[in-house]
Amino acid sequence: MDTAYVVFALAAGYLLGSISFAVVISRLFGLADPRSYGSGNPGATNVLRSGSKPAAVLTLLGDAIKGVIAVWLVWRFGPSFGLGEATAAWAGAAAFVGHLFPVFFRFQGGKGVATFIGVVLIVNPWLGLATCVLWLLVAFFFRYSSAASIVAAIAAPFIQAFIWGFNATLGAIALMALLLVFRHQQNIANLLNGKERKIGAKSAAARH
Repeated sequence: MDTAYVVFALAAGYLLGSISFAVVISRLFGLADPRSYGSGNPGATNVLRSGSKPAAVLTLLGDAIKGVIAVWLVWRFGPSFGLGEATAAWAGAAAFVGHLFPVFFRFQGGKGVATFIGVVLIVNPWLGLATCVLWLLVAFFFRYSSAASIVAAIAAPFIQAFIWGFNATLGAIALMALLLVFRHQQNIANLLNGKERKIGAKSAAARH
């Protein structure tokens, strides 16, 4: 396996992840920049605060699909260059990092929840399904997207290790989980102080 090909795969994943669908979709829908209201996070949950559910859904799908594509491209074309499943998983992790720190948007990105789920779903569909179910359960009972995301992210690498063992895929998932929790530091503080916004709460600034 040539190191240059690995670097190329990771760089391609990062650039793909750097596409901020929250910003792009909001512009197409004539909405305010999601970085200018609510949590200031360019992600589907904050776009939902604009009042446009279609824009939020498209943002969610776009952010998830870019993670899927980053992995799939290595699966599809990587074997010809000696790249395997480990590189594919890390390419997905690179897309996740790109979402968090996008080169196209001054490194001001989102928190990576949708991209994380997209990567996990394609790398390990059963783990992805378990992560989604866990997210939905926490979100349904507590109405906090951030809490659901944190719980699901923390659980994912443990579930992976317990059922499928320790491998390169686990490393990529664990790194994404750690970064996701790190990006939710303010949300954790808000949850502890009772100031966190619940799912569906609108921001007045988003309507202008």
